[in-house]
Parts: sequence; structure tokens; C-alpha cells
Amino acid sequence: MADSAGIQSLDSALRVLEAMAQANAPLSLSDLARRVDMPASKVHRYLASFVNAGLVAQAGKSGKYDLGPGAIALGLSAMARLDFVNRTADALPDLCAETNLTAMLSIWGNFGPTIIRWERAAGFIVTTLGLGTTMPLLGSATGRTFLTWAQPNVIAAKLAEECDAQPSLDARSIAAQVRDDGYAWVSGDLIPGLAAISAPVLNWQGEVEAAVTLIGTDVSIAEPDSAPVTALKAFCARLSQPAPTPA
Repeated sequence: MADSAGIQSLDSALRVLEAMAQANAPLSLSDLARRVDMPASKVHRYLASFVNAGLVAQAGKSGKYDLGPGAIALGLSAMARLDFVNRTADALPDLCAETNLTAMLSIWGNFGPTIIRWERAAGFIVTTLGLGTTMPLLGSATGRTFLTWAQPNVIAAKLAEECDAQPSLDARSIAAQVRDDGYAWVSGDLIPGLAAISAPVLNWQGEVEAAVTLIGTDVSIAEPDSAPVTALKAFCARLSQPAPTPA
């Protein structure tokens, strides 16, 4: 019963935010309560929490409520992620055809780097990896891409867990090398007989939005001047958002 009540409470709170998003102007407490068909006292409790979280702002003189900077940032972040992911996913078959290597697209999920798209090459590769698989930060090319270009606070918990389990691996050295090279690679570390190279699709702040990884059976694909590395880095550079030019 408690779980059900919690979900219902969240649904009600989200209805308040949705009503504010659909409005063309700030709303008074009474107007908002009418729109969502809730008691004003209940809506006020939700609004107080939203104000504390920065999702809602209240005008000083009128006392009306409008979406706050937190809601704007959240919306822009979601839009940016969706755009990055969709554009990269749509272009993935071209990279696969150019390199004749299996390609995969990963984003940061609740438990780490998560595969959300596969594009298989003509040459069949046997692997246990599938959609929804979470990759290790230190032991995979995909993970090392997030290790290098993700915000530290985003990966902190998973990184600490892996460092405790594999104290022989130096995360700082790995990230420094990957950043210098502009791509990450492993050979047989995760799956024997397979080599992988990975590069980031970056937003304008230089943070990874998605990782694109190529997989093959020939370790030479990981050489710095190999055709697959050149193609992968160019592919990700095209899809990345350049930093704004200083005025």
C-alpha cells in the first residue's frame, strides 16, 4: 500500500508540473489547483518542494508560479541527449559499412555505460553482449570512453567500486592515455578474441553524451593510424557539438 501511495503521490506532483508546462504564463496557486483538480493546500505542498529543488520559481510581487531554472536545465539536457543519441544512432549504419566492423552505441545508464544500439557488420561475431548490457569502466573500450570524458561525479560511485575490485588498474593513467590518443581501445580484455575501439560524442562542454564503439577480431584495428580509428574519430567529431567561440 505504501508503494502504491508513493507512486500516486508522484503522479500527482508530475501533473502539477505538466500543467505549468502547458500554461502560457505564470499561474496563481488557485488557478493551478483548478487546472489539476486538486485542493490548493495539496498543490502548495508540491510547489514548495519544487521551489526548493529549483524546478519552480515564484514571482515576488504577484506570487504566481512558473517553471524555474532547474526545469529549464532539465528540459534542455533531455533534448540535447535525445538529439545526440538519435543523430548518432541514425548514422551508425554508415560507420559500420565504411569500416566493415560491428558498431555499437552506448549511453550512461543507472548502472554505468549501457548498450542501446547494435549495428552488425557482414562478418558474424559471437558475443554475449546485447542491448541493455552494462559495460565496465576500466575493462572495456566503451567504459574507458566514459571514464575519460564523463563528469567525475557521474561516474564516481561505479569507479570506486571497480577500483576496489581491481586495485592493479590505475584509472588516472588510463584516462590520461585515452585523452591523449582521442580514443580508447582494448584487446581481449573483456571478451577473448575480440578487439574494440571507442570514441565519444561530446556536447559543447566537452562531456560525453554517447560512446561509439567498433568491434572486430583483428587487434590491428586499434593501431593509432589504422583506417577504423581514423574513421571512428572523424565520425564522432562530426556528431559532436563544438564549443562556442568566445566573443
